[in-house]
Amino acid sequence: MAATVNHPGAAKFGFPLLEQLREKDYLSPVKFIDLMKIDLGTFATRAHVHRNTVSRAPDSSTVQEHIRQNVRVLKAVYDLNGGDLQKALVWFKNEPIREFDYKTAETVVAEGRADDVIKLLEMYEAGAAG
Repeated sequence: MAATVNHPGAAKFGFPLLEQLREKDYLSPVKFIDLMKIDLGTFATRAHVHRNTVSRAPDSSTVQEHIRQNVRVLKAVYDLNGGDLQKALVWFKNEPIREFDYKTAETVVAEGRADDVIKLLEMYEAGAAG
């Protein structure tokens, strides 16, 4: 069953990334791979799917869930950075996070811990950490 994007007006809510990733009625793994500057194999490994799944079933629930979790964290970082997508991407991909044994947010999300990253970002925003 295809996972649909339930945010038709996402850009008007201040996060145009959803519209950039939209492909028909799902989030495009090809566009996500391009945005993140990773290869298909890396995406498949992080999404815990076979690389053929990305090409043959880009709307599969597992692929879509992986993209959504990354987008959730990117949105939180984007908000903290005053709406700067480039800064959000650089932080997400490169900043080692002490609270996660110096792993990047990208790695932590791939481990299925997007909620933990978002909680940490909320603490940063509240001034409780960092």
